[in-house]
Amino acid sequence: MTEQKWVDEAWEKVTNKISRTSERIGANFPHASENGQYVLAEPHWWTAGFWPGILWLIYRDSKDENLRILAEDCEQKLDAVQRDYYKLDHDMGFMWTLTSVARHKILGEEESKRRALVAANLLMGRFNPNGNYIRAWNPWTEGEDNSGIAIIDCMMNLPLLYWASEETGDPRFKGVAKKHAEMVLDHFIRSDGGVHHIIVFNPDSGEKIEALGGQGYAPESAWSRGTAWAIYGLTLTYHYTGEEKYLEYAKRVAHFFISHLPEDFVPDWDFRLPADVASPKDSSAGAIAACGLLLLGDKVATHESPIYKKAGERILQSLYNHYSDWEGLEEGLILHATSHFPQGKYTDNPLIYGDYYFVEGLAYLKGFKELFW
Repeated sequence: MTEQKWVDEAWEKVTNKISRTSERIGANFPHASENGQYVLAEPHWWTAGFWPGILWLIYRDSKDENLRILAEDCEQKLDAVQRDYYKLDHDMGFMWTLTSVARHKILGEEESKRRALVAANLLMGRFNPNGNYIRAWNPWTEGEDNSGIAIIDCMMNLPLLYWASEETGDPRFKGVAKKHAEMVLDHFIRSDGGVHHIIVFNPDSGEKIEALGGQGYAPESAWSRGTAWAIYGLTLTYHYTGEEKYLEYAKRVAHFFISHLPEDFVPDWDFRLPADVASPKDSSAGAIAACGLLLLGDKVATHESPIYKKAGERILQSLYNHYSDWEGLEEGLILHATSHFPQGKYTDNPLIYGDYYFVEGLAYLKGFKELFW
């Protein structure tokens, strides 16, 4: 099957399925699918942007007004989250990039621009200049102090800050994003291209204390989704800054990721495990990485481009051919994702962010090169 034929076929199936599943999901916030149906999360949960993001990706092509209305309703529901400051963490980038920035880019809505700029200001306020990092989380339990924690996922929150500088002409947003990205180069990316999930700093002195395994197996293992976040996030930072060091690091991490892919091009949950540890698939890591690889392929020299583009395309085609559900009772698009294996959470389920990046990757292959990021 030629590339464009399978892409068009997959896009049609995605469009038809989202039209069906949107009737039940509505203007809500699916997270992970259990027993064929997406569990709906609270609006403040970090994944709140991915469902409306899917709706905007499809609306941009189909102009289906039902999808637009649902996406706008989701965005409005996030207003209450934005006012409830205590529930906001660094994932404001994921949440408002795929709702407000997306709507502003597609429809030019001024109210969406304002919402996204408020979120960017709040995200910038989480920056700790002592260690040059954006603090990841708020306390999960009473008395917990995680003010020194930064995680690799935050590379995908930085585009909200870059966008805010472009929209306002204020360099502070971009300056904070770049300082965080430089910190990532110093502390998260290993020499072989592997990536740490969590780095803990002393929040007062800025001194690095330790690396933690987080959602990977161990501090020195290689959690595949973290590697995917790094590929895409570093490439986007290069896109906004033009600084070659980010491109070189993105290539290093991409080589690590591609070289560790199995025969079907869909990664395991962690690339570096003892032989006696289970290694389920994480299709969401594959979808995220594919989007990053496609963009990376458009940023490098022409002779390098096929290395990354072909890998991204092969991942997406494998997800379509072997990991999808189009006619069954499953609401999710892409099967066999792993959310948090160490905690036993959703270790073989569709995840809304896996679905989102799969759809974004297809849209990119169809020629929609303007990213919400």
